[in-house]
Amino acid sequence: MPSVATPNLTDDELFEMLSLMKGAGSVELKLTIPESAQRSTVQALGMDPLGAQVRLVSFYDTPDLQLESAGVVVRARRVAVKGDDSVVKLRPVVPSELARNVRESPWCMVEVDAMPGGFVCSASMKGIPDTAVSDVADGSAPLRKLYSKEQRAFFAAHAPDGIGFEDLSLLGPIFVLKLKATPQGYGRKMVVELWLYPDGTRILELSTKCAPDEAFQVAAESRAFLTERDIEIGGAQTTKTRKALEFFSKQLTPTG
Repeated sequence: MPSVATPNLTDDELFEMLSLMKGAGSVELKLTIPESAQRSTVQALGMDPLGAQVRLVSFYDTPDLQLESAGVVVRARRVAVKGDDSVVKLRPVVPSELARNVRESPWCMVEVDAMPGGFVCSASMKGIPDTAVSDVADGSAPLRKLYSKEQRAFFAAHAPDGIGFEDLSLLGPIFVLKLKATPQGYGRKMVVELWLYPDGTRILELSTKCAPDEAFQVAAESRAFLTERDIEIGGAQTTKTRKALEFFSKQLTPTG
């Protein structure tokens, strides 16, 4: 989140990122905060935690994470008050190489995630399922019911050969608190997400979205805002999804 134009990127990487941004609909600037600094960060932001939205996030993959290895993420969420949603995500992607019907779908979002020292472009095919996520979790409905025909086609086009929805196992759910507000002195919306893993570890992520042509300006403003509040911006970055997949996959026993 603090800087898109990070000095850790080579000229070639910076050129690649700019090319990806031209084909993306938005840029999300992200920063994960070390556990030792999470409490002080929340206090420094001055955002009321009682406004947080409760979420239960479930992932689906094979026990040996074949989807993750292929860059495919299958996710379903239960969101307090708002309801359920689902997504099939592919990353990394090159926007110009996506099929035309995918790029033009109103359910598809192409976005560049930028964090200190790195970036990735993803394509997410979203959906609002008619079947409850909880019904799939307890085994009373098949997983494919959470995904539209368009999502299933997107999955089939990018999942490893021989892997279908019936081959996937539940990984999760994981408890997430999401707070979206405008901190005093920042001037734009910031999202704070706290992911609570069953082993007691936590990931606190700060993020903000902007148009691709605003990314460098927003990144500079964000860095200045966080630095003024002594929020650590140089720590190692952790991917929420990858950590969740790796944690829950260890709880599964691969079948023969």
